[in-house]
Amino acid sequence: MKLDEHLMRLIAIGASVAVNCQPCLETNLARARECGAEEAELTQAIWVGRMIRKAAASKMDDFASNLVKPAPNPSSTILTDCVCEDKKYKEKK
Repeated sequence: MKLDEHLMRLIAIGASVAVNCQPCLETNLARARECGAEEAELTQAIWVGRMIRKAAASKMDDFASNLVKPAPNPSSTILTDCVCEDKKYKEKK
């Protein structure tokens, strides 16, 4: 079975979303429309890409967490150098 241009563009749309490639997504959306893709098909292809990206990110988060020893939550120290957390800055507002 050979994939036609229409189906290949829908696949490319999902792949573009999954890998966060905005120029690819714009190009493949335009070309899919030229091939007669309907908006519902485009929406579904985008949705599939989002689900793939979400699953991959979740698996990577789990994988990364298992590579290091448990530590305290770093979120309380991440923004210590941020100007919005600076007391002097807050007082000036």
